[in-house]
Amino acid sequence: MKYLAGLLLALLVLLQYRLWLSENGVRESMHLRAAVAAQQAENEALERRNRELAAEVMDLRSGSAALEERARNDLGMIGRAETFYQVVPPGTPLSARPGGAPTPVEAPLVPAAAAATGALQPAPQVPPAPVAGAAPTLSPRPAH
Repeated sequence: MKYLAGLLLALLVLLQYRLWLSENGVRESMHLRAAVAAQQAENEALERRNRELAAEVMDLRSGSAALEERARNDLGMIGRAETFYQVVPPGTPLSARPGGAPTPVEAPLVPAAAAATGALQPAPQVPPAPVAGAAPTLSPRPAH
């Protein structure tokens, strides 16, 4: 009976070792669960981003409002009946101001798609007058 009890105790210790400390034990299981949770969170973030991009693509394909917003923000374009004013803080050196050249610069050509629809045109670059220490300057950009 003593030998049987000793054998069972040794078997119990061996099984406990394998359960807690071996390669396929509880620690590895906890690491895998954490990795799975992290991957699921990343997948959810990527799915959310994909839905946002798909909605933006549909908006760009169907409506002109999104296209117009992109043209305004990314290309600096304005509508035909609009006037663009830019406030320049006092003390801004001429070289740091938009258009930095002392003479007016011609605006680039209107892209073909915008010219065909007549919706948007580029905002001409009119540099403000270089006055040191003056109040903010408003620079009108008339539409053509």
